[in-house]
Amino acid sequence: MLEENGEQTGGYENNMSRFLHIVVVDDNMTDLMLVEEVFATFNDQVTIKTYQSGQAALDAMRTPKAVLPDVLLLDINMPNMSGFDVLKVMKANERLKLIPVVTLTASVLPEDLVQAYSLYASSYLVKSVGFASFLQQVKGFLAFWKLNRLLDWPIPSSTRP
Repeated sequence: MLEENGEQTGGYENNMSRFLHIVVVDDNMTDLMLVEEVFATFNDQVTIKTYQSGQAALDAMRTPKAVLPDVLLLDINMPNMSGFDVLKVMKANERLKLIPVVTLTASVLPEDLVQAYSLYASSYLVKSVGFASFLQQVKGFLAFWKLNRLLDWPIPSSTRP
């Protein structure tokens, strides 16, 4: 990619003007609707794709031309394939292993926290109760990931503003 001054950037953009591409995986439709509603307030900063199962998200990300997310928000307590199972599959896959995974869960069990980090989750967030508190939680999440993920990070072609 060429900068305005003609310098090659190697496909990287050294600013935070592009959208943060987020994938959210949660089996609870009510939680997904809340996530979509909250992230809609930041639609000038993010693109979001939601999945109701870990398998559906993995299948989508494994397609050859899939645009991989900058960060994946993952519920851990899901039927059939738990968030822990999703983490195991992702970390064993060359293409998916470097995607940061943030657990977004209602679980406050210490053993869930330990297991998430032992599977290389990037962060463990306990879902806030209520729209206003969840909105604040998302603001903090976005501030962190926009700063830490978008600096010098490749631009997926389908997430350009």
